[in-house]
Amino acid sequence: MKLKLGLPKGSLENATIELFRRAGFLITAAPRSYFPAIDDPEIECMLVRAQEMARYVEDGALDCGLTGRDWVIECEADVHPVTDLVYAKQSFGKVRWVLAVPDASPIRSVADLQGSIVATELVGVTRRWLGEHGVEAKVEFSWGATEAKLPELADAIVEVTETGSSLRANKLRVVDTVLESTTQFIANKASWADADKRRKIEDVVMLLHGAITALDKVGLMLNVEVGHLDAVLAVLPALRKPTISRLSDEGWLAVNTILDETVVRKIIPRLKEAGAQGIVEYPLNKIVM
Repeated sequence: MKLKLGLPKGSLENATIELFRRAGFLITAAPRSYFPAIDDPEIECMLVRAQEMARYVEDGALDCGLTGRDWVIECEADVHPVTDLVYAKQSFGKVRWVLAVPDASPIRSVADLQGSIVATELVGVTRRWLGEHGVEAKVEFSWGATEAKLPELADAIVEVTETGSSLRANKLRVVDTVLESTTQFIANKASWADADKRRKIEDVVMLLHGAITALDKVGLMLNVEVGHLDAVLAVLPALRKPTISRLSDEGWLAVNTILDETVVRKIIPRLKEAGAQGIVEYPLNKIVM
């Protein structure tokens, strides 16, 4: 059994390969190759543009793949949505497709788009969204650099953003949100119905979720005298409850826990004050709940 896996070519490529690395899969992509090597004999990889992924998965050229939920909706592809993987190329979060106009534009709402020109890569979604609002406008496909279309070539754009910094840098104002999207793991329906392929897909997805969960977490180990345990536990937040085990010296305990990386610098000094010793912070690749 070989699982044909599509990886997104382009802006999500590096983030996806890094996520797979954290999940335990080593993927090596040569500069001009569309067929990366992976250290799993049951998987074959192919790099495909996110915009085209859903179509290839629907047709069965790929068993499964990662692409944006936005492109699945745009293609109206008949695929099985296995799970959302909340990461993106910069922030490991959601992205938004927004309606944006120049700061000086008189357009203040979607109703103001009547009879206007809107440039976007997400043509189908944008047309349907305008139709839902009862607005007739000309929607033109943009091959890129969509912000540059304003104001000479279009009245408004529908563009994807993570932080909004690029829009602000181009002196554009967000009028409305058209669609929120995350990266989605999708499967061909026949492949999902195949027991062996489905099990492999579920194994991969579980490990990817574990890698995402671990992204902002670290492990913390420490030793503490029995008499100081309550004081240490009062300081220590935990993902669940910390693991406590006895050391060879019966008066001492070992404590092992997981916590948010952002709070470590605040907690370690307080742990030391509470009587903890031998405090060790270590990185995590996966947390499987």
